[in-house]
Order: sequence, then C-alpha cells, then structure tokens
Amino acid sequence: MPETDYNHIISEIKSLNLSDQLQLLEKMATLIRKNANKNKKHSILELEGKGKHIWEDLNVKEYINKERESWNG
Repeated sequence: MPETDYNHIISEIKSLNLSDQLQLLEKMATLIRKNANKNKKHSILELEGKGKHIWEDLNVKEYINKERESWNG
C-alpha cells in the first residue's frame, strides 16, 4: 500500500469518534485472527509429550502383561 493511502486511512480513523474507533479495532482484530488461522499449518510434532502424565507412574511390563492376558479372554 502506498504511503499516501496509508496516511489517508490513518487520518480517516483519527476523525472517527472513540466508539467507532473501538468498533473498527474489534472488526480488524477479528479479520486478522481469521486470516492468521487460515494460513496456520500444524505439525504432528505439536502433539509430542501430550498426555505423558497419564503414563508416568505406570509399570510398563505389568501393563503389557495385563493387556496380553486380556487377548485370551
């Protein structure tokens, strides 16, 4: 955006009353959040470590043996 357009927009915003400026700010924040979320890519690595507290005090051998026993009915 050319500097003159930017300055014109800022000038227009300054001419608004406080209520309208706040309303504009809220609408712009919503628009920016939507655009930011639209472009956000996620990685499977973000899940690393999630739920690890569930397994902290678990004896792995006992858990595996219990699961294997359940297979046989």
